[in-house]
Amino acid sequence: MHDVSLEFVLYLGYALFLAAIAFLLELIALHAHRRAMTVSTIGFTYHPDRDIWQCPEDKHLFPIFSDTVKKTVIYRAPADICNSCPSKAACTDSNSGRSIERKSTDTLQYGMQRFHRAVSLTLLTLAGLILVVEVYRTASFYPRALLVAILLLFTIAAGRISVALSPEQGAPCPIWL
Repeated sequence: MHDVSLEFVLYLGYALFLAAIAFLLELIALHAHRRAMTVSTIGFTYHPDRDIWQCPEDKHLFPIFSDTVKKTVIYRAPADICNSCPSKAACTDSNSGRSIERKSTDTLQYGMQRFHRAVSLTLLTLAGLILVVEVYRTASFYPRALLVAILLLFTIAAGRISVALSPEQGAPCPIWL
């Protein structure tokens, strides 16, 4: 085997450990985001072409309020339809009709997603810095080539996270694929 020191193995292992944590954090954040988006609307279908929600009983919730500052739209079904619905007890306890609040990409859920992505980016940056230092410390060709290859992968992943952090990116996307 080529001249590989214990320090090299430890630095490489630590950098890979940081990248693994960043990867797991991304997966957990994506799962939490998807779950938060579906919990409040389970059984309901959004029709963006008509800007309405459809309930499991095939009734519609229409936009009744829009806040352009908070970028929030509230949808509500007519009270008389909800109050006469056989599924009302499982759906809502409101006598005003079921309502759904739809928030834009600047809400807390997206803010938390951006926070997790920033932490992932920080972890990948630290892992990359460790690899850069080790590239300069390592004299052998093959260990250095391995470090550069892994550093390239980290750079690609960090670039994808950076793009996902930009304000224009609203929808969640797994950055590791």
